Amino acid sequence: MKSDIQIARETPLKKIKDVAESIGIDRDEVISFGRHMAKIPLHLIDQEKIDRSNLILVTAITATKAGIGKTTVSIGLALGLNKIGKKAIVALREPSLGPVFGMKGGAAGGGYAQVLPMENINLHFTGDFHAVTTAHNTISALLDNYIFRVRGTGEEIKDVLWKRVLDVNDRSLRYIVTGLGPGNGIPQEGGFDITAASELMAILCLAENEDDLRRRIENILLGYRINGEPFTVKDLGVAGAITVLMKDAIHPNLVQTTENTAAFLHGGPFANIAHGCNSVLATRMAMTYGDYVVTEAGFGADLGAEKFFNIKCRKSGLRPKLTVVVATAQGLKMHGGTPEKMIKEPDLEGLKKGLENLGKHLDNLAGFGQSVVVAFNKYAFDTAEEIDMVRTFCHERGVSFAVNEAFTNGGAGAVELAEAVVDAIGSRPSGELKFTYDDEDDVETKLAKIATHIYGARDVVMGEKALKKLKLIEGTPLEKMPVCIAKTQYSFSADPKWYGVAKDFRFKINDLVINRGSEFIVAIAGEMMRMPGLPADPQAKRIDIVNGEVEGLS
Repeated sequence: MKSDIQIARETPLKKIKDVAESIGIDRDEVISFGRHMAKIPLHLIDQEKIDRSNLILVTAITATKAGIGKTTVSIGLALGLNKIGKKAIVALREPSLGPVFGMKGGAAGGGYAQVLPMENINLHFTGDFHAVTTAHNTISALLDNYIFRVRGTGEEIKDVLWKRVLDVNDRSLRYIVTGLGPGNGIPQEGGFDITAASELMAILCLAENEDDLRRRIENILLGYRINGEPFTVKDLGVAGAITVLMKDAIHPNLVQTTENTAAFLHGGPFANIAHGCNSVLATRMAMTYGDYVVTEAGFGADLGAEKFFNIKCRKSGLRPKLTVVVATAQGLKMHGGTPEKMIKEPDLEGLKKGLENLGKHLDNLAGFGQSVVVAFNKYAFDTAEEIDMVRTFCHERGVSFAVNEAFTNGGAGAVELAEAVVDAIGSRPSGELKFTYDDEDDVETKLAKIATHIYGARDVVMGEKALKKLKLIEGTPLEKMPVCIAKTQYSFSADPKWYGVAKDFRFKINDLVINRGSEFIVAIAGEMMRMPGLPADPQAKRIDIVNGEVEGLS
């Protein structure tokens, strides 16, 4: 089997204006970034066309270190839908440089189901991440300057809530002290989050238009004055400047797949520390031009799908016609207790036990009112007996099942999945979307409903820092905002080693982060960090440029 990068290089790419034209976008509207990437202006979004489009969400079982291949399935499904004559577009997040040089090496799909040009997409792309990073840190610099200038005036800020960001995995920057030395500002504790966790990234992904982007930026809460009054970007007087830094980033990015079909990639919040969905604007743009639009939510359904429904759909009005749950034999066996070194070997007992994890996700999605198709992402070493066991499990639950082989066969390998999806949308589309909690619930109630109903926890315990933030929220409009739980992707619980289905546990919230601009409250659970660290053997050691070509991005 050829490597991802070999397949990408051997794929003849169309000029991006030809790709745009193929879905009905006028060539003169395309804002090109070279020959094969572009931004598409927001004014082309058409609500009447959106209302006729079929939105499909792709999610997965709980993540394992063996990988699930959700993005490959998402791209493959779009390819398969086009293969059977449907006009389909995929709408995904952009990769973050932190994981690319850390653990992943790339996040643009794989095999014959990729978005291209993968080297550009995995690196600097059209500069959206850089724009968010720069805009975020510009706020930091302006805030520090304000703090320095108002010393002794009674206008001081008592509690600073705003950190800096960087699109690099760097644990050394989690907690720092700035302003040391004469003339270098005021010494204060601070820290960095990764850019994907920036509130500006969430704002980019939830904004409805340029005006809404500006409004949300103005509302960002930076801290509290000594008199207890909130201090925002609007109070700082720089919302216009920050909007200017993001004025180009707000437009969705258009690229193409390995079969030259259109793909929109825009925004990149992680699901384990943020809300895990691509931008509302890119989803709407894709729905303007596609009869079927495939989008995904990060990691397992307990993280990405929950936030897709409770945050993205709640705020945008988007409603998926169907949800696809991706599962692999390897992942299921890991959840069933099969040792990691043995997951490529047949183990029907481990697989059977691991199906409990899939079952819990199916129960949760039914609670959201979703019609579901299970996509079995097939590997060469999977046996017919293993596939039949998963198929039988799904059919006994009244859930459609299809094997996906897009990694090795592109769109042709996803025809079975595409046909199952079209049939399900036509015969039993998702019903009315049911949220886990109501807007009027208080923050503790919202957290408890997610933890008990989605994760299977007994109750929620609030830590000291979380309780302190809760007092700032209670009795204010902040209390009506959705909640976004930051927790490990490897378990329903906050313990990354608790595979399968966690039950009857106490779910601890250690801190709350008030995102007044993106309009949700982030709850930090367990030991979750908003700035990841690097592994012992980072992927950066394998990334190089040889004879003018980049290696190691796969």
